[in-house]
Amino acid sequence: MRHKDKKVNRGDLQQTLSERFVWAIAYGSCIGWGSFILPGDWIKSSGPIATSIGIIIGALLMILIAVSYGALVERFPVSGGAFAFSFLGFGRYVSFFSAWFITFGYVCVVALNATAFSLLIKFIFPSVLQTGKLYSIAGWDVYITEIILATVLLLVFMLIAIKGASVSGTLQYYFCIAMVIVVILMFLGSFFAPNFDVSSLQPLSNPDKGWFQSIIAIVAIAPWAFVGFDNIPQTAEEFDFKPNKTFKLIVYSLLAAALTYVLMLLYTGWLENKSGNLNGNLWLTGTVTKDAFGMVGLGILALAIIMGIFTGLNGFLMSSSRLLFSMGRSGIMPTVFSKLHRKYKTPYVAIIFLVLVSMIAPWLGRNALTWIVDMSSTGVSVGYLITCLAAAKLFSYNKESNTYAPVYKTFAIIGSIMSFIFLCLLLVPFSPAVLSMPSFIALGAWTLLGLIFFFIRLPKLKKMNKDELSRLILNRKEEDLKSLVGDDTSRK
Repeated sequence: MRHKDKKVNRGDLQQTLSERFVWAIAYGSCIGWGSFILPGDWIKSSGPIATSIGIIIGALLMILIAVSYGALVERFPVSGGAFAFSFLGFGRYVSFFSAWFITFGYVCVVALNATAFSLLIKFIFPSVLQTGKLYSIAGWDVYITEIILATVLLLVFMLIAIKGASVSGTLQYYFCIAMVIVVILMFLGSFFAPNFDVSSLQPLSNPDKGWFQSIIAIVAIAPWAFVGFDNIPQTAEEFDFKPNKTFKLIVYSLLAAALTYVLMLLYTGWLENKSGNLNGNLWLTGTVTKDAFGMVGLGILALAIIMGIFTGLNGFLMSSSRLLFSMGRSGIMPTVFSKLHRKYKTPYVAIIFLVLVSMIAPWLGRNALTWIVDMSSTGVSVGYLITCLAAAKLFSYNKESNTYAPVYKTFAIIGSIMSFIFLCLLLVPFSPAVLSMPSFIALGAWTLLGLIFFFIRLPKLKKMNKDELSRLILNRKEEDLKSLVGDDTSRK
């Protein structure tokens, strides 16, 4: 029997995700808690208007990158996203490392959202969680009550994720609707607040940096600010609609996320801070909200943040589990990650594993976790770069080619350049967004761990049949892929 005729088991993920659910997964993941917590930091570093311009430019650059995701999902609607696309373009070895970094980036976001919930409760009710101090890490006191709260939250969302994509998608959609309503109400209400003053937006940019540097510093963090739109390709195998709508949904989610960021920046900027202590406030948006609307307003804002935390947890747990599922199904990672729940048809082993890893985070303290999360942008930027390069390799300017698509080819090249620039901004010294030294150490440790695991798996990787891998990862026979990308030795 020829090997390529051997049947492969790709699992049985259920196609239950509607367009609105998929949009909510991307939008909710992009926003998370950042648009409510970070405006004060950004206003301090770049000014409200320069930050808003940087956010809009960042969203437009992400749309350029997203063209490649939309084009590839249309042709390969499979789980795995950048992992599958990197295999398409460059084979099993490159796909292993791209998925390795993306997985870490996603897990960091899941972990951060869980700990952010504890921090929010601590801000509103300072004395509630400051019980049972265990130790201090990097100046941050770790309390057993915070750990318990974050752990319970992770377990709840683990059960939701195991229940199925339709349950997760439905909850995600309603979380997003609640968040949008609160943002609009608070933005409109700010015009009637006693501390509303447009002149409070001054200075519009950071006077020490100037307009250009103020804007570029914000553009540089776009991969982090908008990480989440790439969750759409991770769930492509569960769409209940045609995959050619993927790009449209990504664009809608990015534009909605950019608008949310800008509205909260303006809201925070033109509500006067009565305490007059910008540098001393750990949470400027919360402070000006309390000044404007009292504890009721702060409670409403807290509701939006809770929705943002829930959408981040839900979206990234779903997408990262599909990434692990795809890697496990192919055998590039242990096949246990491809096991589906007998009743719900979800990759429950991958979900449980990710939650267990995330449970380590609350024990590390906020500062130690932030060092790790700071380099999650590196992981997702690697995914962006590999995906755009794969698209640039697949699509052709040659009219005789089966993949003649000059527009997609051009956008893929532009997206590759932009992704490379984002990586340089994160990794090159003296960049306005360069990683901190602890983040570089964390990145180095994760890279070393990946190399060790890679060489452990290498004998098995070498033995894998190319056709079987193609069908497991891309749901295409190797001979079909050859007609698309040619018999390229770089895709081993």
